[in-house]
Amino acid sequence: MTNLPLYFSPCPNDTFCFHAMVFGFVDTEGLRFEPHLEDVEQLNRRILRQTPAISKISYVVLPEIAHRYRMLPCGSALGFGNGPLLVARKPMHTIAAETRIAIPGVHTTAAFLLKYAYPQAVYTQPMLFSQIPDAVLSGVCDAGVLIHEGRFVYQQQGLHLIADLGRCWEARTGLPIPLGGIAVSRELDNACQEKIARILHRSIRYALEHPESGKTYIRQHAQEMEEEVIRQHIELFVNKYTLHIGTEGRKAVEALLWAAQKLHPTGLAMPAWAESDLFVPLLA
Repeated sequence: MTNLPLYFSPCPNDTFCFHAMVFGFVDTEGLRFEPHLEDVEQLNRRILRQTPAISKISYVVLPEIAHRYRMLPCGSALGFGNGPLLVARKPMHTIAAETRIAIPGVHTTAAFLLKYAYPQAVYTQPMLFSQIPDAVLSGVCDAGVLIHEGRFVYQQQGLHLIADLGRCWEARTGLPIPLGGIAVSRELDNACQEKIARILHRSIRYALEHPESGKTYIRQHAQEMEEEVIRQHIELFVNKYTLHIGTEGRKAVEALLWAAQKLHPTGLAMPAWAESDLFVPLLA
């Protein structure tokens, strides 16, 4: 049996999607997966400097790794109404260049969407996503960009919504928000890549059909332990695009890559072949 390192985040949508293949609840076609759970920014940094076989990434780093990776057609965090939120201790009507904004890592799609909505936001401070609410409440930062479970509990923490950064993307593009996806190394042959795609699709479908099966594993890794928050998180981030990204999802990813290239004209150019060879096909 072949062992493959598998890197993903401890967030409920990822543990929900991967638990069945990690524990062998579905046919893994002779593959065994070694799970490594890390914060999404750690995952981004790892894939930029190393070559893990399979890893969750923020879509915005794809231009820098497309020569080494393809994306699986399933497992994406992508959709409408699930983008990052910009919050502050008190209502704010403007974002100035000097506004201190906490972000969940410089390589995250959340950081890109902040710049996409507010190009003047240049004073950013990267930190672990779970530290951002306290950084804003304590005055270390004037505002913060929330991702993952934080978007469900910020009001109880006394924070005020300044902007839904995903809504800005949706209004300008008419497309879903491509937050993150699963990258697979091009060092694996095409047959292995396609096998991994089938297994992950199988794992997600199993989780949807048996929603209680991974509850212990999900709770073990969730930052917010309340059942209702975990439920809301999974329902928001696991959707039809997670099962298969489809044509609309691919268009959203391509739009993000071109927008990122415009905002960061150096170092983010996509290889000429990338768009046609970006996703592994999902074959029976």
